[in-house]
Amino acid sequence: MKKRTKLNKTMKPHWIWAIALGSAIGWGAFVQPFSWMKTAGPMGVIIGFSIGALLMMLIAVSYGFLIKSFPVSGGEFAYAYISLGRTHAFISGWFLTLGYICIVALNASAVSLMFKYIFPTLIENFSLYTIAGWEVYGMEIIIATLILIVFGYLNVKGTSISGRMQFIFALIMVVGVVLLTFLIGIQPSAGLENIKPYFPTNTTALAAIISIVAIAPWAFVGFDVVPQAAEEFDFPAKKAFTLIILAIFFAAVLYSLMILATSMAAPWESIASENHLWGTAHVVREILGSGGLIILVIALSMGIFTGLNGFVLASSRLLFSMSRAKIMPEVFGKLHPKHETPYVAIIFTVIVSSVAPWFGREALVWVVDMSSIGVSIAYLYTCYTSFYLFKWSQDKITNPNIQVVSPFKKSISLLGAICSTIFILLLLIPASPAFLGIESRIALLVWMILGILFYLYKRKKYKDIPESELSYLILGKDHT
Repeated sequence: MKKRTKLNKTMKPHWIWAIALGSAIGWGAFVQPFSWMKTAGPMGVIIGFSIGALLMMLIAVSYGFLIKSFPVSGGEFAYAYISLGRTHAFISGWFLTLGYICIVALNASAVSLMFKYIFPTLIENFSLYTIAGWEVYGMEIIIATLILIVFGYLNVKGTSISGRMQFIFALIMVVGVVLLTFLIGIQPSAGLENIKPYFPTNTTALAAIISIVAIAPWAFVGFDVVPQAAEEFDFPAKKAFTLIILAIFFAAVLYSLMILATSMAAPWESIASENHLWGTAHVVREILGSGGLIILVIALSMGIFTGLNGFVLASSRLLFSMSRAKIMPEVFGKLHPKHETPYVAIIFTVIVSSVAPWFGREALVWVVDMSSIGVSIAYLYTCYTSFYLFKWSQDKITNPNIQVVSPFKKSISLLGAICSTIFILLLLIPASPAFLGIESRIALLVWMILGILFYLYKRKKYKDIPESELSYLILGKDHT
């Protein structure tokens, strides 16, 4: 049997918290507030994200247990294998790979969007073509590509560098959001009156809240990055659950503060109805001037950098784990001779992500919207595996090596699985306020077809691996 490649244990607890929080926040909290308010109103967004955070915490119970029990790279890929076998492991990993890489690409393109607002004459050079109403410029492609290369290089250098930077960036982001909210709140022209109406007048409060709850998997995607780094923890894996809960809580608070800040600055309906390239920056500059805009840009930059760093790490570890299990090409499992990081998987993530800006931001948003399905599927597999491993009573245990009696946690796992299913249905049922657009559904179908073709191509070799060997490659031990 081939010796299993392992990653070094270098990750510290506060780095993991920062990776989870920074991956969850990303660019959306700073760029999307008015888009969300147009859909749900300020209170609809805040309530929706608060409910979403609570639902994510239910799902996090399953993650905490599985990370403690199976501290290996691969996360949901490994969990699906434990409960449902190799085919479901591939399905989980396939959807999650797409979701992670798309978010890397979208964060990189957010840097270009920020530059486009601050330095429009710099970005609007070398006009290439227009896709879905979005004019693609050569300069924004160059900037997005350069930022991807920088973070790819830092990840190749090792987690001691990327982890330390992640924590610093996350702290700066938190301070920036709190400072912005405070500075806007004390302005004479700002106030809670501007938040009214709390919900859009063209829909019900319930529909508004549901539309935001439905995107919770996308908004909070990031805490699920933690299991991808579990093999590299230099601390007991049981601490992961607390770090995940803290990351979700801080993410919900930061989302809510950005909604509060932007809606207090000016009557939100009038701003949302106007066609601003970056509505959040517009209101911040109007009320706080250039100083406020600088704080916003710094906070946004930190959100983008933490998102890029977190998802480059997650994508590469997922590809590494799937390669180690012989479902992905063997080259993704290679470690750098000096830094001992999965450098080929990191380079691949950077290259694929750098292709995306060529298709324009709107086309990329379609794919990312679709990737919410992939993340929800990964949540479902995790909660089901946790439900499978927790037992109601001792006489239900069939494998004492991995199964545990815990009726309460089994119930929580079931609730998490139900929540994950609801997220999927909200995105796929036509009557739902969060129903995916036609472009996103086409992208989802294309990715599914590609996954089927790839699996059929690899199926025979994958199926020929003995169960004990596959279990060893994925989990580091035989769980059968």
